[in-house]
This record gives sequence, C-alpha cells and structure tokens, in this order.
Amino acid sequence: MTERKVPDELAALDAELAGVARRAERRIDPGPTALAISVAILVLIGGLLLPWTGSVQGWEVLAGVERLGLLPRLFAFTSLGFGLVASALALATRWWGLAWLSAVGCGFSVVTGLWAIWSRQVTIPEGGTPASVGLILAVLAVLVLAVSWVRIALRR
Repeated sequence: MTERKVPDELAALDAELAGVARRAERRIDPGPTALAISVAILVLIGGLLLPWTGSVQGWEVLAGVERLGLLPRLFAFTSLGFGLVASALALATRWWGLAWLSAVGCGFSVVTGLWAIWSRQVTIPEGGTPASVGLILAVLAVLVLAVSWVRIALRR
C-alpha cells in the first residue's frame, strides 16, 4: 500500500479552515437581544445623568464630586466598567470571553447597586435623602444587562 502525499495547497487550505473554525468557536451571536442590551446601555447612561439622591447625580458620585459613601461609588464604577464599557466591547467584538465578563461583572454590579440603594435607605443622615430615580434606573438597567449577557453566553 502506498502512502498518498497531500499537496501543499490542500494542506494550507486545511490549516486555514481549522483556524476559521477556532475563531468561530470564540464568537457569539447576540441576535435580537443586542437591541435590548443597547437600550439598557442607554438607560444606564441616563441613570448616571439623573439624580441618585436629592440633587446629587450619578456622574457626580462617579467623579468624586459628591461623597455618598463607599457603596454608591462602588456601584458607579462597576456599572460604568461592566455595564457600559465591557458590554459595548462585547457587542462590538462578539467575543465569547467578553460576553462572560459582562455577565459576571454586571451580576456583581447588580449586587453592589442593591447595596447602594439599601445603604441610602437605612443610613439617611439628618436632613438627607433616600435613593432617587437615577440610582434605581441604573440598577434596573444593569440587571437587564446581566440577564441578557448570561442568556447569550449560555446559548453558545
């Protein structure tokens, strides 16, 4: 029995197809959920522009202009980092790893957001104000992002 030699062109084609398959395995297809993610990102941006408590807006907490405590500031950073930056990058690149990072990060951000709301409700100083519409909208937006990214990441 003679051994057949594979021509160089076919070997190169086989290597190229194997590379395409590996790249396709690392990709996600968000499908119609991409629209829900985009809307949630816009709502999150709106939540950062609206008041979080009294007249203090979310971007002021993020920038450190107003001191509301550790938990609202932690939520501001995690929601911006995971909810806005990681989600936008995951949508743009469609990388499976970024989808998982967004899912886990947004899940963590939901927890910190609920802690931030809780901290504003139970530790209201004399003459202080409870959590306002911006903080609540931001937490709801990050919750939608977390659920959407988990569904996308698990679908693959």
